[in-house]
Amino acid sequence: MSRIPRYQEHLKTGFTGEAASAARCRAYAERAERDGLPNLAKHWLQMAAAKDRLAIELLEASEQVRGSNADLANALAEERYENDVLYPKMIRDVDPETADVLMKVIAAQKEHLRQLEALRNYLNASHSDVQLPAEVDKGTAAPFAGSPPS
Repeated sequence: MSRIPRYQEHLKTGFTGEAASAARCRAYAERAERDGLPNLAKHWLQMAAAKDRLAIELLEASEQVRGSNADLANALAEERYENDVLYPKMIRDVDPETADVLMKVIAAQKEHLRQLEALRNYLNASHSDVQLPAEVDKGTAAPFAGSPPS
């Protein structure tokens, strides 16, 4: 028996499908760019954006988007689960080449976790919206580098 109501299961399944499809469309767009087909890439990116909008609608309908602190707590829990449980378990079950790919994912995931923790610190230190350092806001430095404003 499920721990969540059936309607939420269906909405979550729909979200997962649309989000994965959007990611595939972005991958197809990158490949089209590499293959010298910028117009095809543009169409793939438009499809990805449409699928992202559907995924967001499904996620919100499933009551999984609740606001700043709750969303950050959820994102942090997901990153920790992926880093500590999901990917290590997968690595034990695959060939060395696939394990290498998954190890690279874990390294990226650890950076995501660091960024989310820094974002939480910024949010907790602010009195309203998060104010990021100018170099982060402009994309010239690693996202969320440094310590939160005092």
